[in-house]
Amino acid sequence: MTSHDRWNALLAILARDGKVEVDAVAGELGVSAATVRRDLDHLDRQQMLTRTRGGAVVNAISYDLPLQYKAARHAPEKHRIATAAAALVSAGAVVGLNGGTTTTEVARSLATSADLHRQGGEPSLTLVTNALNIANELVVRRHVKLVVIGGVAMPASYELIGPLADGVLREISLDVAILGVDALDPERGAFAHHEGEAGINRLMASRAHRVVVVADSSKLGMRAFARICPCEDIDVLVTDGDAPAVTVRRFADAGIEVIQA
Repeated sequence: MTSHDRWNALLAILARDGKVEVDAVAGELGVSAATVRRDLDHLDRQQMLTRTRGGAVVNAISYDLPLQYKAARHAPEKHRIATAAAALVSAGAVVGLNGGTTTTEVARSLATSADLHRQGGEPSLTLVTNALNIANELVVRRHVKLVVIGGVAMPASYELIGPLADGVLREISLDVAILGVDALDPERGAFAHHEGEAGINRLMASRAHRVVVVADSSKLGMRAFARICPCEDIDVLVTDGDAPAVTVRRFADAGIEVIQA
C-alpha cells in the first residue's frame, strides 16, 4: 500500500469504529506496527485524528473524510460516472455542481469535452458551483462562464454553505443540477453527512429543470444524517456497473432513470 492508501484506510477505519489500536489495525492492513504509528503521527499533525497511547481516536472533523483523502476511493468508477454524466450536458447549458470527488471529475469532463466547445471564444457553458476546488480548476477555462456562490467554507469538502449561498441560488435557474451525494436510498432519497451541505444541495436541486445524481455503487442503498431530497425529485442516477441489479431495479421503480457507466 502507498502512504496515501494507508492514510485513507486508517481514516475510513476511524470513521467506522471511532478509534483504532495500532496492533489491530496493523494486522487489518497487513503492515508493521511501526508503519501504523508513523501514519497515525502524520495524521495527528494534520489534525485528522487525536493520538492516544497505543492508537488514536476520532476528532471533530473525522466523521467525514476530507476531500483530499477521498479522491483515491473508487477512482476508476468515478471517472466513468463523470464521463457519462458530462455526456448529458448540451452546449449552452447552465449547470449546477456541488462539491465532492465525483462532481470534481464531472467538472473536469465538462471542461475537456470537445462537444461543449464553441468557436469564437464565447463561453459555451455556464457552470454554477459552491465548491472552491472546482472553481479553482475551471476559472482558467475560457469557454466556461464560472459562477461561484458565496458562503462559509467547509474544510472537509471545500463547499460553501449558509445564507450567503442561499441568496445567490434563489435568484438563478439551472438547466441541470449534477449532485454528488454521501448516500442514496431508493425509499428515502439522497443524503449528505452535513446538514448545511444538504440544505445547499436541496436548494440547488430545486432551481434545476433536471436533477442528476452521480454516485458510485458503494453509496447505493445507504442513508446518512441529513436528507437532500426524495427520489421523486431526482431524474437520473449515474452509477457504476457494480451496482446490484436488484438495487438498480428499485431506483427504476422509484421513477429514476439509471445509467450504469
